Amino acid sequence: MTSKISVLGSTGSIGTQTLDVARMHGIKVVALTANKNIKLLEMQAREFEPEMVCVNDMGAAAQLKIALKDTNVDVYCGEEGIIKAAQAENSDTVVNAIVGVAGLLPTLAAVKAKKNLALANKETLVAGGAIVMKAVKDNGVKLYPVDSEHSAIFQCLQGCPENSLKKVILTASGGSFFGKTRKDLENVTVKQALKHPNWNMGAKITIDSATLMNKGLEVIEASWLFNCKDEDIDVVVHRESIIHSLIQLKDNAVIAQLGVPDMRIPIQYALTYPERLPSPTAELDLSEIGSMSFYKPDYETFKCLAVCRAALRKGGLYPAVANAANEVAVEMFLNERIRFLDIADIVEKAVNDFDGGTDNITLDAILDADKQTRASVRSRF
Repeated sequence: MTSKISVLGSTGSIGTQTLDVARMHGIKVVALTANKNIKLLEMQAREFEPEMVCVNDMGAAAQLKIALKDTNVDVYCGEEGIIKAAQAENSDTVVNAIVGVAGLLPTLAAVKAKKNLALANKETLVAGGAIVMKAVKDNGVKLYPVDSEHSAIFQCLQGCPENSLKKVILTASGGSFFGKTRKDLENVTVKQALKHPNWNMGAKITIDSATLMNKGLEVIEASWLFNCKDEDIDVVVHRESIIHSLIQLKDNAVIAQLGVPDMRIPIQYALTYPERLPSPTAELDLSEIGSMSFYKPDYETFKCLAVCRAALRKGGLYPAVANAANEVAVEMFLNERIRFLDIADIVEKAVNDFDGGTDNITLDAILDADKQTRASVRSRF
């Protein structure tokens, strides 16, 4: 069980729920970082008394420094400050809840500083899985998944014999538009896309859920975490979000992890593993649930899932390209510059047009592919 943590992205959904767990179990918070929500970050700093905080924006950091001048909390800004938080000497685990590929460099910094990693930033493994998993191995640290689906798989695997895994089965809520056709989705609004049926998440992840891009990214993430090929990973739409994912073993036995849709369960397990402690979450009452439903994903209407699987099969830099194109497309959709269906089309075109090969996967190559893809997408709109 971890005793001291740094939380990267502490004011977001995962970050605030991580602090719920830390509060309940007396886990010391060493460092906190945020994008620009300095009001909440100040409140967190006053409650948890970390050694340092960091905010991305220089102006916001200056305001926060004034606000916290009566405390002993050091204030930093920008990427350099986030890296410093990821490497904070007195923490033993870094919770990476940063959204997007921006989480890659802090992940690598934490691992190289010999910190265990509770990873909620799936883009880290989507874009940089090869170098991140090598760094984890080379530095002898632990990587614990925080995504509910990957935590579920990790939990299901406990006690299973080595090499007994046959298939990973990821569950998907289906997002805001389950059952809709492409024609139904031609004129959907940002407000409609942000209305998730089960989970309270940030805007970017909620849109990714609506397009099923989130599930595509999770397929790629699962391939790295559990050493699986695309054909060994299934996706099933489970609207109730009670079964968080399943594994099928070689004898065709299937094991599932169930719980109420509350991210504090996987967050806590990542921080307290292998211990099972009381949780701030509600108990699951199956008699109240009554029944659960399961459906095959609609790969034609929600093309992002198919494109991600194609990128995984291609390997190399293709997943990084798919992720970069999606991040820009989602940003443009949220700013009402493109339509909802344009998101998948943009990601598909980026992957189809890319010709960067699959060899020599270095950090520089990943960052370059990411930069070029973003520039290419933006140049078209």
